Amino acid sequence: MPTSNQQRRTLLLTGASRGIGHATVKRFSAAGWRVITCSRHAFPENCPWEMGPEDHIQVDLADPERTRQAIAEIKRRLDDHELNALVNNAAISPKAQAGKRLSSIDTTLDVWDHVFRVNFLAPIMLARGLLDELKAAKGSVVNVTSIAGSRVHPFAGAAYATSKAALAALTREMAADFGPLGIRVNAIAPGEIDTAILSPGTEEIVAHQIPLHRLGTPDEVAKIIYVLCTETSSYVNGAEIHINGGQHV
Repeated sequence: MPTSNQQRRTLLLTGASRGIGHATVKRFSAAGWRVITCSRHAFPENCPWEMGPEDHIQVDLADPERTRQAIAEIKRRLDDHELNALVNNAAISPKAQAGKRLSSIDTTLDVWDHVFRVNFLAPIMLARGLLDELKAAKGSVVNVTSIAGSRVHPFAGAAYATSKAALAALTREMAADFGPLGIRVNAIAPGEIDTAILSPGTEEIVAHQIPLHRLGTPDEVAKIIYVLCTETSSYVNGAEIHINGGQHV
């Protein structure tokens, strides 16, 4: 916890209600950070961090107008006008019938549009909308991409995969543009993480494609996010860190 003469640091996290987001909230909260969360769901009662319900904003990031309203509300809540970290974790990955992946042939234009609004446009809207607050704190932005952004994945659909590839490219652009303002921008690319969204057949990937022969845990991802938001990574900018047990090698 911060001492009395230290200003409490603040994290804004999207997609906080489960999996990696849930673990990230717990990691930062345990370190004494204030955590403001955004999700299309109401505050989850099974995440008992300090000030959780009061610092949760329910918003559909697929709606640009509602996203702008959420940004205004976040600014109102940041009394000291500083934001130390923004973690863009919210994402959607629509499936076909029976949970099958949506190929580039089968994905409708409406689905492409919806996925890119959440996975790609919302991160840059939030970062630009809160630029002054990030600049004041010399803060960090972490974009959560995916192993699916750099290779065809057996379960991840085409819209999800290409949105994550675009987010990786956006991370580089943001690092170049935000860096002169004192804001570092990096990405993490998780592989097979033990969350509720795992698809049937994941065990085959674990057995044959991951050198460590196991799934990652949400906390293992959260620990790297935490490092990227703290002084430990003070000269890391524009990086995409692969968290996949060696699946990409």
